[in-house]
Amino acid sequence: MLRATLAGVFDLHQPSADRVAAAQGAQAFASAEEVFASPDVDAVLIATATPTHADYIEMAVAAGKAVLCEKPIDLGLERVEACAAKVAGTRLPIQIGFNRRYDPGHAAARAAMLAGEIGDLHQVIITSRDPGLPPRAYLEAAGGLFRDMTIHDFDLARFMLGEEPVEVFALANALIDPELGVALNEVDSAMFILRTASGKQCHINNSRTAVYGYDQRVELMGTKGMVISDNRKPHEMRRFTATSTEGAEPDQFFFLERYHEAFMAEIDGFVDCVEKGAQPLASFEDGRRALILAEAAYRSLREGRLVKVAEIAN
Repeated sequence: MLRATLAGVFDLHQPSADRVAAAQGAQAFASAEEVFASPDVDAVLIATATPTHADYIEMAVAAGKAVLCEKPIDLGLERVEACAAKVAGTRLPIQIGFNRRYDPGHAAARAAMLAGEIGDLHQVIITSRDPGLPPRAYLEAAGGLFRDMTIHDFDLARFMLGEEPVEVFALANALIDPELGVALNEVDSAMFILRTASGKQCHINNSRTAVYGYDQRVELMGTKGMVISDNRKPHEMRRFTATSTEGAEPDQFFFLERYHEAFMAEIDGFVDCVEKGAQPLASFEDGRRALILAEAAYRSLREGRLVKVAEIAN
């Protein structure tokens, strides 16, 4: 059953908008303002450059449109707080694009934990490594590893722990391209420790380059056992020869392949919010809290110490 249709597309590169609109039988809008003003649009999906996110969220809410916005809400916490104040009180759904919450494996691991299969949760281990360093132009605009990449993992940590982290410690270096790291004052390899008030622990490890593919794993360990949401491969055929055993294909290349099902489920969940009044699985507040953790991690890195999240949140 068809639950939603694409009413129109806006892109700064008009030929791209024209091409997508033609392929989907939709309208190619000439501006973002036209999107928000259109009576044919009930909800908007914001997948534009990060500096526009907060502005477009505010414009959508003012126009009475539900919102699914890619992460992060903004690179600056002050702008996020201003946006929160601007949209406070709205009953419109505002969903943030933390698609990993919707991944079937991650969701199954969390469901098993909530069902008590591993007893009391003690530790969460999140591995998130990209297949290759992005172009310099991307790194210059991304806002830093913690806000661009790790923010997904900060959100996933909160989602799995079920409690707010109260302390953060970060270690990071430019190991993949040290010269580029110095030029951009940026890091490409990092590890984080998070702890909740009850003592639950989370370890996150990031790298911009994993030569074997997009490395995405989540491990939950408790008093009765452990569950793991593992990587995916193009297929599961393995080779056994005289020189090697268990030889297999590299992990799926990047996020479009690895999280295809998650993206579809995310949009389906958004339609539920619009049609049925469901609450977003990843809300505006989730986006705000993930950015607070990123800022706490940056302070930890700068000052070489364990940082209380309350130092940032307050």
